[in-house]
Amino acid sequence: MTNKSLGVLIVGVVLALIGWNSFFIVLQTERAVLLRFGKIENANVEPGIHFKIPMVNNVRKFDGRLLTLDSQTQRFLTLEKKAVMVDAYAKWRIADPERFYTATSGNKLVADERLARRLDAGLRDQFGKRTLHEVVSGERDALMADITGLLDKAARRELGIEVLDVRVKAIDLPREVNRSVFERMATEREREAREHRAKGREQAEGIRADADRQRRVIVAEAYREAEEIRGKGDAKAAAIYAEAYNQNPEFYAFHRSLQAYRQSLSDKGDVLVLDPESEFFRYLNQAKP
Repeated sequence: MTNKSLGVLIVGVVLALIGWNSFFIVLQTERAVLLRFGKIENANVEPGIHFKIPMVNNVRKFDGRLLTLDSQTQRFLTLEKKAVMVDAYAKWRIADPERFYTATSGNKLVADERLARRLDAGLRDQFGKRTLHEVVSGERDALMADITGLLDKAARRELGIEVLDVRVKAIDLPREVNRSVFERMATEREREAREHRAKGREQAEGIRADADRQRRVIVAEAYREAEEIRGKGDAKAAAIYAEAYNQNPEFYAFHRSLQAYRQSLSDKGDVLVLDPESEFFRYLNQAKP
Protein backbone atom coordinates (compact mmCIF):
# COMPACT_ATOMS: atom_id res chain seq x y z
CA MET A 1 0.00 0.00 0.00
CA THR A 2 1.41 3.39 -1.01
CA ASN A 3 1.53 6.42 1.21
CA LYS A 4 -1.20 8.04 -0.89
CA SER A 5 -3.55 5.12 -0.42
CA LEU A 6 -2.83 5.08 3.30
CA GLY A 7 -3.59 8.76 3.58
CA VAL A 8 -6.89 8.33 1.72
CA LEU A 9 -7.83 5.48 4.06
CA ILE A 10 -7.06 7.54 7.14
CA VAL A 11 -9.04 10.49 5.83
CA GLY A 12 -11.95 8.17 5.06
CA VAL A 13 -11.93 6.68 8.54
CA VAL A 14 -11.79 10.16 10.10
CA LEU A 15 -14.69 11.35 7.95
CA ALA A 16 -16.68 8.21 8.86
CA LEU A 17 -16.09 8.81 12.56
CA ILE A 18 -17.08 12.45 12.21
CA GLY A 19 -20.22 11.46 10.32
CA TRP A 20 -21.08 8.81 12.92
CA ASN A 21 -20.68 11.29 15.76
CA SER A 22 -22.71 13.93 13.94
CA PHE A 23 -25.99 12.15 14.65
CA PHE A 24 -27.66 11.03 17.87
CA ILE A 25 -30.94 9.32 18.77
CA VAL A 26 -33.30 10.25 21.60
CA LEU A 27 -35.70 7.43 22.59
CA GLN A 28 -39.34 7.87 23.58
CA THR A 29 -38.41 6.95 27.18
CA GLU A 30 -35.67 9.60 27.36
CA ARG A 31 -35.36 13.34 27.90
CA ALA A 32 -32.30 15.16 26.53
CA VAL A 33 -30.56 18.54 26.36
CA LEU A 34 -28.11 19.65 23.65
CA LEU A 35 -25.00 21.48 24.88
CA ARG A 36 -22.69 23.80 22.96
CA PHE A 37 -19.33 24.06 24.67
CA GLY A 38 -21.01 23.15 27.97
CA LYS A 39 -23.87 25.65 27.63
CA ILE A 40 -27.44 24.58 26.87
CA GLU A 41 -28.35 25.15 23.25
CA ASN A 42 -31.58 23.08 23.11
CA ALA A 43 -33.27 22.59 26.47
CA ASN A 44 -35.72 19.90 25.38
CA VAL A 45 -34.67 17.67 22.50
CA GLU A 46 -37.63 15.77 21.09
CA PRO A 47 -37.45 11.97 20.55
CA GLY A 48 -35.98 10.98 17.20
CA ILE A 49 -32.75 11.31 15.15
CA HIS A 50 -30.92 14.65 15.43
CA PHE A 51 -27.76 16.29 14.11
CA LYS A 52 -24.93 17.73 16.18
CA ILE A 53 -21.52 19.21 15.48
CA PRO A 54 -18.80 16.90 16.79
CA MET A 55 -16.44 18.42 19.34
CA VAL A 56 -18.80 21.41 19.62
CA ASN A 57 -22.09 19.90 20.70
CA ASN A 58 -22.65 17.38 23.44
CA VAL A 59 -25.86 15.54 24.35
CA ARG A 60 -26.99 14.64 27.88
CA LYS A 61 -29.78 12.08 28.10
CA PHE A 62 -31.92 11.34 31.13
CA ASP A 63 -34.46 8.68 31.97
CA GLY A 64 -37.87 10.17 31.21
CA ARG A 65 -39.92 7.35 32.73
CA LEU A 66 -41.69 7.36 36.10
CA LEU A 67 -39.08 6.86 38.82
CA THR A 68 -39.38 5.82 42.46
CA LEU A 69 -37.71 7.36 45.48
CA ASP A 70 -37.74 5.04 48.51
CA SER A 71 -37.27 7.15 51.61
CA GLN A 72 -35.46 5.69 54.59
CA THR A 73 -37.56 5.01 57.67
CA GLN A 74 -37.63 8.21 59.72
CA ARG A 75 -38.79 9.08 63.23
CA PHE A 76 -41.39 11.86 63.43
CA LEU A 77 -43.45 13.40 66.25
CA THR A 78 -47.21 13.82 66.04
CA LEU A 79 -49.23 16.74 67.37
CA GLU A 80 -49.41 15.18 70.84
CA LYS A 81 -45.63 14.57 70.78
CA LYS A 82 -45.88 10.83 70.17
CA ALA A 83 -43.03 9.31 68.19
CA VAL A 84 -43.77 7.20 65.10
CA MET A 85 -41.53 5.46 62.59
CA VAL A 86 -42.62 6.32 59.04
CA ASP A 87 -41.70 4.51 55.82
CA ALA A 88 -42.70 6.36 52.63
CA TYR A 89 -41.91 6.62 48.94
CA ALA A 90 -42.44 9.14 46.13
CA LYS A 91 -43.11 8.73 42.40
CA TRP A 92 -41.47 11.37 40.18
CA ARG A 93 -40.31 12.11 36.65
CA ILE A 94 -38.44 14.88 34.83
CA ALA A 95 -40.70 17.78 33.84
CA ASP A 96 -38.09 20.42 32.85
CA PRO A 97 -34.87 18.91 31.43
CA GLU A 98 -33.03 22.26 31.45
CA ARG A 99 -33.73 22.96 35.14
CA PHE A 100 -33.06 19.32 36.04
CA TYR A 101 -29.64 19.50 34.32
CA THR A 102 -28.63 22.81 35.85
CA ALA A 103 -29.78 21.74 39.35
CA THR A 104 -28.34 18.22 39.43
CA SER A 105 -25.92 18.05 36.47
CA GLY A 106 -28.20 15.28 35.23
CA ASN A 107 -27.27 13.00 38.14
CA LYS A 108 -30.23 10.96 39.41
CA LEU A 109 -28.52 10.26 42.74
CA VAL A 110 -28.24 14.00 43.40
CA ALA A 111 -31.90 14.45 42.50
CA ASP A 112 -32.93 11.59 44.81
CA GLU A 113 -30.86 12.97 47.68
CA ARG A 114 -32.30 16.49 47.41
CA LEU A 115 -35.84 15.20 46.89
CA ALA A 116 -35.48 12.87 49.90
CA ARG A 117 -34.57 15.83 52.12
CA ARG A 118 -37.62 17.69 50.89
CA LEU A 119 -39.80 14.63 51.43
CA ASP A 120 -38.57 14.12 55.02
CA ALA A 121 -39.14 17.80 55.84
CA GLY A 122 -42.64 17.70 54.37
CA LEU A 123 -43.56 14.52 56.26
CA ARG A 124 -42.21 15.95 59.52
CA ASP A 125 -44.32 19.09 59.03
CA GLN A 126 -47.50 17.17 58.14
CA PHE A 127 -47.15 14.67 61.01
CA GLY A 128 -46.56 17.53 63.44
CA LYS A 129 -49.95 18.99 62.54
CA ARG A 130 -51.93 15.80 63.19
CA THR A 131 -52.64 13.41 66.06
CA LEU A 132 -51.62 9.75 66.05
CA HIS A 133 -55.18 8.63 65.25
CA GLU A 134 -55.41 11.05 62.34
CA VAL A 135 -52.14 10.00 60.70
CA VAL A 136 -52.91 6.30 61.16
CA SER A 137 -56.49 6.25 59.91
CA GLY A 138 -58.48 9.46 60.18
CA GLU A 139 -56.59 11.80 57.79
CA ARG A 140 -54.00 9.55 56.18
CA ASP A 141 -55.27 10.18 52.65
CA ALA A 142 -55.41 13.92 53.27
CA LEU A 143 -51.85 13.84 54.65
CA MET A 144 -50.52 12.12 51.51
CA ALA A 145 -52.42 14.48 49.23
CA ASP A 146 -51.06 17.54 51.05
CA ILE A 147 -47.44 16.37 51.03
CA THR A 148 -47.72 15.42 47.33
CA GLY A 149 -48.93 18.91 46.40
CA LEU A 150 -46.31 20.72 48.48
CA LEU A 151 -43.43 18.49 47.36
CA ASP A 152 -44.42 18.75 43.69
CA LYS A 153 -44.46 22.56 43.87
CA ALA A 154 -41.03 22.75 45.50
CA ALA A 155 -39.48 20.06 43.24
CA ARG A 156 -40.68 21.76 40.05
CA ARG A 157 -39.22 25.04 41.16
CA GLU A 158 -35.87 23.72 42.43
CA LEU A 159 -35.16 20.52 40.50
CA GLY A 160 -37.34 20.62 37.40
CA ILE A 161 -39.06 17.35 38.32
CA GLU A 162 -42.72 16.48 38.74
CA VAL A 163 -43.85 14.59 41.86
CA LEU A 164 -46.94 12.57 40.95
CA ASP A 165 -47.59 10.72 44.19
CA VAL A 166 -46.32 10.31 47.74
CA ARG A 167 -47.40 7.24 49.72
CA VAL A 168 -46.88 6.26 53.33
CA LYS A 169 -46.16 2.54 53.29
CA ALA A 170 -46.03 1.93 57.03
CA ILE A 171 -46.43 3.78 60.31
CA ASP A 172 -44.99 1.97 63.32
CA LEU A 173 -44.25 2.82 66.91
CA PRO A 174 -40.65 2.91 68.15
CA ARG A 175 -39.56 -0.30 69.83
CA GLU A 176 -39.04 1.37 73.19
CA VAL A 177 -42.67 2.48 73.40
CA ASN A 178 -44.32 -0.57 71.85
CA ARG A 179 -44.73 -2.40 75.15
CA SER A 180 -46.21 0.53 77.05
CA VAL A 181 -48.54 1.37 74.17
CA PHE A 182 -49.72 -2.22 73.88
CA GLU A 183 -50.32 -2.40 77.63
CA ARG A 184 -52.28 0.84 77.54
CA MET A 185 -54.29 -0.42 74.57
CA ALA A 186 -55.00 -3.70 76.41
CA THR A 187 -56.14 -1.77 79.51
CA GLU A 188 -58.37 0.44 77.41
CA ARG A 189 -59.90 -2.55 75.63
CA GLU A 190 -60.51 -4.29 78.96
CA ARG A 191 -62.26 -1.19 80.27
CA GLU A 192 -64.43 -1.04 77.16
CA ALA A 193 -65.19 -4.76 77.53
CA ARG A 194 -66.30 -4.23 81.15
CA GLU A 195 -68.53 -1.36 80.06
CA HIS A 196 -70.09 -3.48 77.31
CA ARG A 197 -70.65 -6.38 79.70
CA ALA A 198 -72.28 -4.06 82.27
CA LYS A 199 -74.53 -2.57 79.60
CA GLY A 200 -75.38 -6.08 78.42
CA ARG A 201 -76.35 -7.19 81.93
CA GLU A 202 -78.46 -4.06 82.36
CA GLN A 203 -80.25 -4.65 79.09
CA ALA A 204 -80.72 -8.33 79.96
CA GLU A 205 -82.33 -7.42 83.28
CA GLY A 206 -84.62 -4.98 81.51
CA ILE A 207 -85.60 -7.56 78.89
CA ARG A 208 -86.13 -10.23 81.55
CA ALA A 209 -88.29 -7.89 83.70
CA ASP A 210 -90.35 -6.89 80.66
CA ALA A 211 -90.82 -10.54 79.71
CA ASP A 212 -91.96 -11.41 83.26
CA ARG A 213 -94.38 -8.50 83.25
CA GLN A 214 -95.80 -9.56 79.90
CA ARG A 215 -96.10 -13.15 81.14
CA ARG A 216 -98.07 -12.05 84.20
CA VAL A 217 -100.33 -9.88 82.07
CA ILE A 218 -100.93 -12.72 79.60
CA VAL A 219 -101.65 -15.22 82.41
CA ALA A 220 -104.02 -12.76 84.12
CA GLU A 221 -105.82 -12.06 80.86
CA ALA A 222 -106.10 -15.79 80.15
CA TYR A 223 -107.43 -16.49 83.69
CA ARG A 224 -109.97 -13.70 83.33
CA GLU A 225 -111.15 -14.99 79.97
CA ALA A 226 -111.27 -18.57 81.35
CA GLU A 227 -113.36 -17.45 84.31
CA GLU A 228 -115.70 -15.56 82.02
CA ILE A 229 -116.08 -18.60 79.75
CA ARG A 230 -116.52 -20.90 82.79
CA GLY A 231 -119.16 -18.57 84.25
CA LYS A 232 -121.03 -18.44 80.98
CA GLY A 233 -120.86 -22.25 80.74
CA ASP A 234 -122.11 -22.69 84.31
CA ALA A 235 -124.92 -20.26 83.67
CA LYS A 236 -125.88 -22.05 80.48
CA ALA A 237 -125.70 -25.46 82.23
CA ALA A 238 -127.85 -24.16 85.06
CA ALA A 239 -130.35 -22.86 82.55
CA ILE A 240 -130.44 -26.24 80.80
CA TYR A 241 -130.83 -28.04 84.15
CA ALA A 242 -133.63 -25.68 85.15
CA GLU A 243 -135.41 -26.13 81.87
CA ALA A 244 -135.13 -29.90 82.09
CA TYR A 245 -136.28 -29.87 85.74
CA ASN A 246 -139.34 -27.78 84.92
CA GLN A 247 -140.40 -30.22 82.25
CA ASN A 248 -140.75 -33.11 84.77
CA PRO A 249 -139.72 -32.18 88.30
CA GLU A 250 -140.58 -35.61 89.72
CA PHE A 251 -138.50 -37.54 87.22
CA TYR A 252 -135.60 -35.10 87.68
CA ALA A 253 -135.69 -35.62 91.46
CA PHE A 254 -135.77 -39.41 90.93
CA HIS A 255 -132.82 -39.23 88.55
CA ARG A 256 -130.84 -37.15 91.02
CA SER A 257 -131.58 -39.69 93.78
CA LEU A 258 -130.25 -42.54 91.60
CA GLN A 259 -127.06 -40.58 90.99
CA ALA A 260 -126.68 -40.00 94.71
CA TYR A 261 -127.15 -43.76 95.39
CA ARG A 262 -124.57 -44.65 92.74
CA GLN A 263 -122.01 -42.25 94.12
CA SER A 264 -122.62 -43.14 97.75
CA LEU A 265 -122.71 -46.92 97.33
CA SER A 266 -120.13 -47.35 94.57
CA ASP A 267 -117.70 -49.22 96.86
CA LYS A 268 -118.57 -52.44 98.72
CA GLY A 269 -116.84 -51.10 101.80
CA ASP A 270 -119.00 -47.96 101.99
CA VAL A 271 -121.13 -47.70 105.12
CA LEU A 272 -123.92 -45.14 105.63
CA VAL A 273 -125.61 -44.54 108.96
CA LEU A 274 -128.92 -42.83 108.17
CA ASP A 275 -132.45 -42.71 109.45
CA PRO A 276 -134.53 -45.06 107.27
CA GLU A 277 -137.22 -42.40 107.16
CA SER A 278 -134.83 -39.72 105.83
CA GLU A 279 -135.37 -37.96 102.53
CA PHE A 280 -132.38 -39.87 101.11
CA PHE A 281 -134.43 -43.14 101.04
CA ARG A 282 -137.69 -41.58 99.91
CA TYR A 283 -137.85 -43.37 96.53
CA LEU A 284 -136.66 -46.65 98.05
CA ASN A 285 -139.40 -46.52 100.68
CA GLN A 286 -142.01 -45.84 97.96
CA ALA A 287 -141.00 -48.96 96.09
CA LYS A 288 -143.66 -51.77 96.28
CA PRO A 289 -142.63 -55.22 97.50
